[in-house]
Amino acid sequence: MPRKKILLVDDSSTVLMMERMILNKGSYDLVTAKDGSEAVERAFAEKPDLILLDVIMPKMNGFEVCKKIREDDGMKTVPIIMVTTRGEGENVESGFASGCSDYITKPFSSLELLTKIESYLAGDAR
Repeated sequence: MPRKKILLVDDSSTVLMMERMILNKGSYDLVTAKDGSEAVERAFAEKPDLILLDVIMPKMNGFEVCKKIREDDGMKTVPIIMVTTRGEGENVESGFASGCSDYITKPFSSLELLTKIESYLAGDAR
């Protein structure tokens, strides 16, 4: 079975390191981006199988990134999971309105993150 590629997007090096530590246990190819515009560039260049996307970032926020990625026909079905501290109802609504597939609030458990990722990559959650 080919390795799945995951794009990790967060302006916090600590969060990226934590996500890498959790996901290194699986057989994933991990690609990172540290701001919104880099996230869009990486998404189109790398064609990941799944994207973990922060909301509050420099250059472009996660909602804008999600909308931009969804505009591309080849990226419409790629699962995008928002991973953010912004768990307020209006932010969750904005996330889904921008095209995200799921929404996780920080701090998250490694089990929660892995379970969601695995279900999307297995095709169960689509």
